[in-house]
Amino acid sequence: MTNSVHYLGAEDNLNQRTTLSITMKPRQKSVKKPFTGEVPDVMDIKTLAQYLGMGRSKIYGLIRQKQIPASRIGRQYRFSKTIVEAWLRERLIMPQPEPQIPLFKSGR
Repeated sequence: MTNSVHYLGAEDNLNQRTTLSITMKPRQKSVKKPFTGEVPDVMDIKTLAQYLGMGRSKIYGLIRQKQIPASRIGRQYRFSKTIVEAWLRERLIMPQPEPQIPLFKSGR
């Protein structure tokens, strides 16, 4: 991607134009690094994002919507590992058991 910028310098007369070309590289998406090592008992936004495998902006969105348990200390958020793990267990998506048809009618 090339952008051209045209400008008139102080020494240029009004009939001349100087062109400066700038080549910009396309921005590459940052790859989320999976969490390695031991998970600390108290996590910040960055550590939690790595632990859950999602972006920091998504974590901030969940906080705004009050969807994730967070503690605010001053201007920073902290997350308890045990509370986050319990929160994850509460949100497990599991198939519903199929209703069973009774074999015998009860009612005498």
